[in-house]
Amino acid sequence: MKKRLVVIVLALVLIASVFVGCSETAAPAEEAAPAEEAAPAEEAAPAEEAAPAEEAAPAEEAAPAEEEISMEGMTIGVSIADLSLERFKRDLDYMVEEATRLGAEVFSTSGGGDSTRQLSEVENMLTKGIDVLVIMPVNGKVLAPVVEMCHEDGVKVIAYDRILEDCDLDYYITFDMTGVGEIQAEYLLEKVPTGKYYLLAGPKSDNNARLFREGQMNILQEHIDSGAIEIVGDQWAERWDSGEAMRLTEDVLTANSNEIDAILASNDSTANGAVQALIEQGLDGKIPVTGQDADLAACKRIVSGTQTMSVYKRLEDLAKAAIKLAYQVANEEEIELTGTYPNGLIDVPAIDLPIYACDIDNMMDLVIADGFHSYDDVYADVPEDQRPPKPE
Repeated sequence: MKKRLVVIVLALVLIASVFVGCSETAAPAEEAAPAEEAAPAEEAAPAEEAAPAEEAAPAEEAAPAEEEISMEGMTIGVSIADLSLERFKRDLDYMVEEATRLGAEVFSTSGGGDSTRQLSEVENMLTKGIDVLVIMPVNGKVLAPVVEMCHEDGVKVIAYDRILEDCDLDYYITFDMTGVGEIQAEYLLEKVPTGKYYLLAGPKSDNNARLFREGQMNILQEHIDSGAIEIVGDQWAERWDSGEAMRLTEDVLTANSNEIDAILASNDSTANGAVQALIEQGLDGKIPVTGQDADLAACKRIVSGTQTMSVYKRLEDLAKAAIKLAYQVANEEEIELTGTYPNGLIDVPAIDLPIYACDIDNMMDLVIADGFHSYDDVYADVPEDQRPPKPE
């Protein structure tokens, strides 16, 4: 206990120093049953010999259904950074629902965007005897001591969608982070192959924001080097805040006399800020804007024409995969990984889930078909005579 107290004190000092130093992825067909043998026909006059029928290839044997796990007797801690963004509330709800359905006891909290508060909440979870902690940190650097604190109590730590840096993290589960940026840049280049680009990211302190930018530059760099693309603004919005993103976009529009051809916004909250700034200048719907998370407000903007696309992630799949991973970790089962992510100290074993580009053309096939948002909610601002047919 004395050691944990030292860890907590050091963590609090680290948190304070950071805040002083910076403003913030078809089952094979079942094997065909053999046909019944036909009864022999009566003998008839010989006829021309028929060509033998081509033998049908046997169908592959169906994969056995995955046996559902039982988490009876397990206790899971789930700590989410903040519930101010729509998608984070979905993540938490999906995880709690899945773990509870499988029989686990769940302690869940939100850090409210405060690293000190999140650290305290994790300490409290440890007193309740959790078996595994699933955490989306407010700040991946600041909350590294969480891992040592958990390991001291024999608790494994799974970072959810946002990595914990500079620590001996056990596992990381996320979507393809650099892939998000790559999809955004590829999509935008199809719409605007040449011209002036404005890059609008989240906070530099967020490892995800840096990975998104890495993916974007993987695609854009050769077009920048050739002169086809000119970067006329490169901004990082603290806390992924829409108001901050709006202010930054206003400044870039002013500095470039509104002559911008595309806005590569890294998520839907920054996209919202950019769109609001465009509305003020009468440019909404005229400049392509990317996003990420397929928030309801973003989907409404997409079908209304003010935002061009969002990267859609099947959050329920990620949440369920995280709970399954927690079960496997607690039971020391073999885990199928997709790769690793460096966190500054180690290469963390990781599981990546797939992502999808969502726009007005496939909104019905992705977001609405999945039940992520309802047809009525997404098209609420679109006149009925301009909507696609409602699915039955």
